[in-house]
Amino acid sequence: VQLQASGGGLVQAGGSLRLSCATSGFTFDDYVIGWFRQAPGKVREGVSCIRTRDGITYYADSVKGRFTISSDNAKNTVYLQMNSLKPEDTALHYCAADFDGSVWFMKAYEYDSWGQGTQVTVSS
Repeated sequence: VQLQASGGGLVQAGGSLRLSCATSGFTFDDYVIGWFRQAPGKVREGVSCIRTRDGITYYADSVKGRFTISSDNAKNTVYLQMNSLKPEDTALHYCAADFDGSVWFMKAYEYDSWGQGTQVTVSS
């Protein structure tokens, strides 16, 4: 199982970024793919996830209305479109896979496999 996150960068407040999570080595439709983030000195938090077989999604309250998660099942890739970025969105962002997981909440310990992080930095 492999997950490769990309798309992070430095952006001004109010700007946008699109993160990608390319996956391989497992049956994509059997998994929930989630995005987590961790800022220095803070706990890892769930941002958004998607159940790839039917497109059901979950968003943390802090990103609702600003972020959109989607999946391209032909490419086994999940995207996180981040708009109206705020300095508090600055963090290392990770994608992870949860076999037959829930989309009603996000708990890091439920996720079986993790990609490396991609840094998102939002300047004020």
